[in-house]
Amino acid sequence: MKHVRFTGKIVMVGMGSIGQGVLPLIFRHIEVAPHQVTIVTADDRGRDVAAEYGVRFVEQPLTRENYADVLRPMLGVGDFLVNLSVEVSSIALIELCQEIGALYIDTCIEPWPGGYTDPSLSYSQRSNYGLRETALDLKRRSEGGPTAVITHGANPGIVSYFVKRALLDIARDTGVPATAPGDRAGWAELARRLDVKVIHIAERDTQVSLTPKRPGEFVNTWSIDGFVSEGCQPAELGWGTHERHFPADGARHENGCGAAIYLMRPGASTRVRTWTPLAGTIHGFLITHNESISIADYYTVKGEDGQALYRPTVHYAYHPCDDAVLSVHELAGRNWQQQERQRLMVDEVVSGIDELGVLLLGHARKAYWYGSRLTIDETRALVPHNNATSLQVTVGVLAGMVWAIENPRAGLVEADEIDHDRMFEIMTPYLGNLVGQYGDWTPLRDRGVLFPEEVDQHDPWQFKNFRVV
Repeated sequence: MKHVRFTGKIVMVGMGSIGQGVLPLIFRHIEVAPHQVTIVTADDRGRDVAAEYGVRFVEQPLTRENYADVLRPMLGVGDFLVNLSVEVSSIALIELCQEIGALYIDTCIEPWPGGYTDPSLSYSQRSNYGLRETALDLKRRSEGGPTAVITHGANPGIVSYFVKRALLDIARDTGVPATAPGDRAGWAELARRLDVKVIHIAERDTQVSLTPKRPGEFVNTWSIDGFVSEGCQPAELGWGTHERHFPADGARHENGCGAAIYLMRPGASTRVRTWTPLAGTIHGFLITHNESISIADYYTVKGEDGQALYRPTVHYAYHPCDDAVLSVHELAGRNWQQQERQRLMVDEVVSGIDELGVLLLGHARKAYWYGSRLTIDETRALVPHNNATSLQVTVGVLAGMVWAIENPRAGLVEADEIDHDRMFEIMTPYLGNLVGQYGDWTPLRDRGVLFPEEVDQHDPWQFKNFRVV
């Protein structure tokens, strides 16, 4: 099915695992010819895939000094810049597109090199919160301009649509009258009425290959550079109004929306308890992600004085594939200096599933997980150049591109603001088994069996009960 016709040029920046995986989806579902597409990337990765689809491949790293000179001749009014790169400033590219009149999409807000780890910057400045606040300032200045869909892959991205569907399911199953709200205030009020206290982006990746991880090698099922950079950022989470135990190593941001806090430690060294239907109870990494902040912000209910009356605690709880867990342990032991070798598992994956969803906690039914179960076998039957993890991202990019083409003058937009029904129409064929499942899990389950633990028995939904110490 061709969802939309596009007559302009598409310039894709970056051709790693996501760029290679999204290219077949673009040609399958957007009416566009190969001569309209150009790839600009820092290295030779993906050249063979570009050749397979007959698109122009330009090996040219983008820097602060050259990005405008390289991209400006390739883009005009109504064209589309698809940013799937690392260490290229998203804000710089969005500003360029706004100036030219081109559409834009990315999967995260990237800074220039060193922006995540530069010790001369404050922790807040290196955080996703800080990057998002910069984008929101640009949003205010770009209202009614060319559409720029930011942070729109799997997570951040499609998980925001999972949250909305989960809220409507819980309302239906608990007898709370609700139709899909038409605005942000309506969605936030629905979450408050349902008494959702915590939202996890709860993911377990079980994909494996026959080649074990070697010493000095980082193995993963998606961008290794992306995983390492965000894993070395401070752990971040949306901070709920029900919380009464502020972390000893926590800190608040001095400006902005105030929806999130950060911890004075890397996300890849911070673990939390969570639950998925297939995996059961697991320990996940509290990796910083934009959706932890944007979802918490979107579902905030404020009083007349501007103070938050309701907000859920929101954060990522990620258990990557087992070889990636070993890689993170080795990375930490090297004092966060990345391994010399990288191996991205795509074609070599022999089995496994990516169980990606949202876990809504604290409501009348206690726990509800809604999301995608996508196996490697299903993935390979659906589309080439993907594994189960990358396809959940690439279909988010496709859906965001289609929406931007259909809505070309929306300015800067986050996933939480987009019509979730339209997104599901585009994405559902590629998400495997979409599942909603209730459970009676709480983070207090089986606690204190081996050793006494300091927990809040009166309120299981406190962050201190989720955190692994």
